[in-house]
Amino acid sequence: MTITSKKADSAIAQVLKSFPDALAVVKESDLVNATLLKRMPRAIYFDLGKFGTGIVYGVELSNAKEVLKELKAGDPVSAKVVEVENDEGYVELSLAGAEKQKSWQTVKELYEKGEEISVKIAGANSGGLMVEVSGLKAFLPVSQLSNEHYPRVNDGDKSKILEELKKFVGQDIKVKILDVNPRADKLILSEKEISNQGVKEKLAKYKPGDIVDGIISGVADFGAFIKFADDPEIEGLIHISELGHKLIESPKEVVNVNDQVKAKILDIKDGRVTLSLKALKADPWEKVLERYKEQSDVAGRVSRFNPFGAFIALDNEIQGLIHVSEFGGVEEMKKKLTEGESYTFHIESIKPQEKRIILKLKK
Repeated sequence: MTITSKKADSAIAQVLKSFPDALAVVKESDLVNATLLKRMPRAIYFDLGKFGTGIVYGVELSNAKEVLKELKAGDPVSAKVVEVENDEGYVELSLAGAEKQKSWQTVKELYEKGEEISVKIAGANSGGLMVEVSGLKAFLPVSQLSNEHYPRVNDGDKSKILEELKKFVGQDIKVKILDVNPRADKLILSEKEISNQGVKEKLAKYKPGDIVDGIISGVADFGAFIKFADDPEIEGLIHISELGHKLIESPKEVVNVNDQVKAKILDIKDGRVTLSLKALKADPWEKVLERYKEQSDVAGRVSRFNPFGAFIALDNEIQGLIHVSEFGGVEEMKKKLTEGESYTFHIESIKPQEKRIILKLKK
């Protein structure tokens, strides 16, 4: 008797209803519940229930030594599927791989919940700190340290930064997970995310354009850190270009630690504040044409050299530039000019909007 298509479908459905495990499938990298069945010298067998029998052997047996130490027949354990069916019909398993995958699941949940965790610093390099989270190696970059722990090295010397970071080894630090990438085996942490939470709330009462009183809390080669006098938990950065209108080689030319200053807020973003001292100072270039005239002669001191010329201090605020092409090369320029010495120069052009005075050495 021929069974119609509709009847055939109904018959299959009845079979599947009677045997629900008939559609049970397992895929590579899946985590499965396993029960230890039998230990053999070169293999260990596990009951996987509806998925059949699993086996751990070879390299995976060696990798699982620590997991297997306390395991006895009948004990349950999580396992990771390495191969769905080998030549002998077993499901090849990895116990060590399962532990690692469970750890990645744990840190992913912590990341998604945004939870704070406490970690112990295990090591350091010039880029940051090394820790472990749920048995996984993780990294806390220097850029993600709180303002309190950020290494303030004046010249940016990596060896000095490393010395500062080594002081944290063995200490516990609270962090949040910033990035989780199991495929790349990358786990990035942030201390700044925690410290920024309270700061963000305090910053709500400030806005760009506000003028604040502050205390210089640190000086680095790229600028100066400033703590707000009214809210010491808030610390911002004054970039070297915002310390003054003239070209500054080192922030220490303008500020030192513990100096009391007034600064203008330029921007507030993600709990970070950038400020300016320059914005509160009169711009000397606005009246430069009242002080200097094109095609006139002027005395100036060589303040510093660079590959394209020499900067000449005409006074405490205004600097001019004499281009290297006037001499034919850097070495020839240094034969004619000495840093720190004064000479007479001819003003070739003045460009106030570009804050530039082009000079020539008067012969």
